[in-house]
Amino acid sequence: MAVVTVQLGQCGNQIGFEVFDALFTDSQCSQGFCSKRENEAYQASCTERFFREENGVPIARAVLVDMEPKVINQMLSKAAQPGRWKYDQHARFCQKQGSGNNWAYGYSVHGPKHAESIMNLIQKEVEKCDSLSGFFIIMSIAGGTGSGLGAFLTQHLQDHYSNALKMNQIIWPYGTGEVIVQNYNSILTLSHLYRSSDALLVHENDAVHKICAKLMSTKQISFRDINQVLAHQLGSVFQPTHSAECSFHYRTNPLGDLMEHLVPHPEFKMLGVRTIPQMSETSLPYSTFTWNGLLKRLRQMLISNAKMDEEGFRDPALYTSWLGPADAFSAWKTPRAFNRYERSAALVSNGQFFVRPLDAVVGKAWNMFASKAYIHQYTKFGIEEEDFLDSFTLLEQVVASYRNL
Repeated sequence: MAVVTVQLGQCGNQIGFEVFDALFTDSQCSQGFCSKRENEAYQASCTERFFREENGVPIARAVLVDMEPKVINQMLSKAAQPGRWKYDQHARFCQKQGSGNNWAYGYSVHGPKHAESIMNLIQKEVEKCDSLSGFFIIMSIAGGTGSGLGAFLTQHLQDHYSNALKMNQIIWPYGTGEVIVQNYNSILTLSHLYRSSDALLVHENDAVHKICAKLMSTKQISFRDINQVLAHQLGSVFQPTHSAECSFHYRTNPLGDLMEHLVPHPEFKMLGVRTIPQMSETSLPYSTFTWNGLLKRLRQMLISNAKMDEEGFRDPALYTSWLGPADAFSAWKTPRAFNRYERSAALVSNGQFFVRPLDAVVGKAWNMFASKAYIHQYTKFGIEEEDFLDSFTLLEQVVASYRNL
């Protein structure tokens, strides 16, 4: 089943490109660790899920949206290199005016003005799918276009495709601050997505930055370095895999399979990803890994809330009392190497690890709101104080629900 990706804003479009590039490059590699039949089945499943073909060229199943054309044009140009995949030149929407890091402008101005045009592009991409698994929406929560317009479009997707699954991959801002009103933008985005999205796959910029510095040994960390780590993690999650009992029969509904196991209740939608190993290309040839070692480390990361054999994950102590280990943990595998790693493992989980950053963002936003700081920048575009209060109430309930697990 196909996944249609919606790339929103500068952040969403740059990450989306890296994800498609990682998946395509990996699928085209000749892997020496599995049979020819396994490799062909893997390639076919990956292509069906994320690409379609036009005149023999793989075309990403994606719609690119930004209020400024620069980044979209850059991504289209990078993808169009000879021997690679491409974006559909017509599956893009951009204007000449951004949102000025103002959530209200993205949500209340760009959203109503451009939603019909963007939804038409999405519909055309959906119509090219034989079978739709759902939508994968890539966005940040700190700025204006990705967050405000992203929240508006997710609501429209829920209204128009209520039976299709919607997973939002959201980038959590640096704790030290990127824009002065990032906490306002974050709480407004999160509260609206909680009402319209089926799952939020969260990546914290601070955590990914630490991976680049400590594990990848990157000296001068750029946004592309961060985006490539994100692409590896997302590719690890969405690459074709199968259950232990059904080799060669890859999972056909990636979004549905994930949400069936990871979103058991509408109040618990925040998912995190951990992958191992992650290291620099210079270190990789001198490193060896065993499955027992990788899974033991992954379990330790889960227990310690940082990022043995498989049975170690069936310990009831790892899970809430109302969800037994048989339902709380599922293992999917593939005999094929991924992204240069002969052995690698990824863990997607739903737990209390985002309570602290979420509580911190809500607290900072509340302190600003109590002093009426910058509220006029939102009210002039139709976002009232009651909208802020509704967002605070919803997210405080989310924090309380997670703490009571």
